[in-house]
Amino acid sequence: MASISLTLLLFSAASIYMHGVSSTSVIEDLNNLQPPPDFNTTIASKCLNNPSIRYCDHTSADIPDIFKSIIVAAHLCNESKNPGCPDSFTMIDLQNRPKTAPLYLSFSFFWKYCPVTILSIILSNNSIDGAFPFDIFQCSQMQSLDLSHNHLTGDAPIESLMSLPNLTFLNLSYNHFSEVKISDTQLFFQHFNSSSFVHSGLLPDYHKFTLKAVLLLVGFPVLVILTVGFWWFICFRRPDYLPLFLRQRHKFTSAMLKAATNGFSGRNLVANMGDLEIYRGIHKRWNRSPDRILHGKDFKRKRSRAIVTEWTDGENIDTWLSYSPTWKQRLQVVMGAVEGMCYLYEQWPEVEYDLSTSSVCLSKEGVPLISRFKVVQEDNSTHTQESKILITASLFFSTVSIDFSNSSGVSEISQFGVFLLEIMANKRRKNNIMQSITEYVDWTSTNYPENVWKVIDERLKKTGITEDQATNGIGLALMCIDRSTEQQPSLAQIADAVTMLYDSVVPATPNRTFVHSKAFLYKMTGEDCEQTLADTRKKTVEHEL
Repeated sequence: MASISLTLLLFSAASIYMHGVSSTSVIEDLNNLQPPPDFNTTIASKCLNNPSIRYCDHTSADIPDIFKSIIVAAHLCNESKNPGCPDSFTMIDLQNRPKTAPLYLSFSFFWKYCPVTILSIILSNNSIDGAFPFDIFQCSQMQSLDLSHNHLTGDAPIESLMSLPNLTFLNLSYNHFSEVKISDTQLFFQHFNSSSFVHSGLLPDYHKFTLKAVLLLVGFPVLVILTVGFWWFICFRRPDYLPLFLRQRHKFTSAMLKAATNGFSGRNLVANMGDLEIYRGIHKRWNRSPDRILHGKDFKRKRSRAIVTEWTDGENIDTWLSYSPTWKQRLQVVMGAVEGMCYLYEQWPEVEYDLSTSSVCLSKEGVPLISRFKVVQEDNSTHTQESKILITASLFFSTVSIDFSNSSGVSEISQFGVFLLEIMANKRRKNNIMQSITEYVDWTSTNYPENVWKVIDERLKKTGITEDQATNGIGLALMCIDRSTEQQPSLAQIADAVTMLYDSVVPATPNRTFVHSKAFLYKMTGEDCEQTLADTRKKTVEHEL
């Protein structure tokens, strides 16, 4: 009976061994080998003795693959340390061969003609990754299969494994297969020992499930609490972190002010005035200029409220009047102050302010800014209570008394009368001695209206003011100072009177807007108040006090 040359087999086996780590090189060497002339006779003789051999029903086109399969089988039989190779080839043992095992798995021609004598296949601990190696199912007669300690992923071929009639031992432990439903594969898991699937990924990990359940039951409520707490903090403590369209620019919280002043640190402390401390800070999120913050010892009181205005470098009206501004410029300042009063009356009735010329300052653009405020609140006993929190706009007048004792009991209307009087007359300082308000008003009343030119600032006479304008202006001021119910005008009447006075200097045009007034409100609220100002002024004019 013809047989394959032993020398050829040894040469082929040596070629595979030398290139054991290179699948491409081994396949090239195998392809370069040609079957001996009597190869067909040899396989025919083998099939005659054992018809169950898989290549017995071959065609001439299968001869090269059959030849390579026999060569690989001879070498693999020796690698697996089978006694009596190649006739006694019962086991493929490539355990702990991470380089060799993937090479043999790639020889599809070998598995196609898998020797029928192989009963056990061991491919454990080889770091084989990817999907299940389906070629090994060609060895359908195997009784034992060990693929443990690899990195196999995807779905395990449970149906194919169950179809192997002789398979009695299976080990798929320590892989990464996809989890399957026990109810659908119960027979499969009962057929093999439970140790065959330890950490294989096929069985549900109940410990992991328990951990997930605990994390879900504990973590979800904690997450909800943290989320609610986070949004509560953002909305009620630090609304400056909200998007622009959700912010209330005129509202500041104690947390925002503390953040702006680094926790009211000593570095941000500008001045200490008794119960009040003056701080300077920057709202970083708003990209705005610094604010001046005055707060008292009871700043943390729950009902404390404050007004925040932009830090503005400028000068007060007293200093500005020393530059001899024109009559038109003075009226523009008066109009800005009146419309600011209207806004505060409509929007912030609980806010009181100081309208003296030493407290009203001008920005670099000539916009009048009220710099000192106080917040009056109603306590539980319905008694008014002055807040100790005060926020102002400028450090320029830090030497001026901050308390409102001088204006206590004086209405805003009366304050405006004195303000207008000082704008037009500018004679409160006589012989370098500051006159009291009472003396100043009495002196003006004595000379009005007969000697109105004596009351008017002499420098103002050179700027185009007429006698009617002077008479009307001084008359309006004295009417505001007079606190009797018959004489003192309402805020709406004052707004009309000032507007008419201004129109007598600058004729009204259909498209004229109160630019200074708008800028005044912008400084107060940080918003574009053109429409708000128009609506507020309309409501104020129609409202009768």
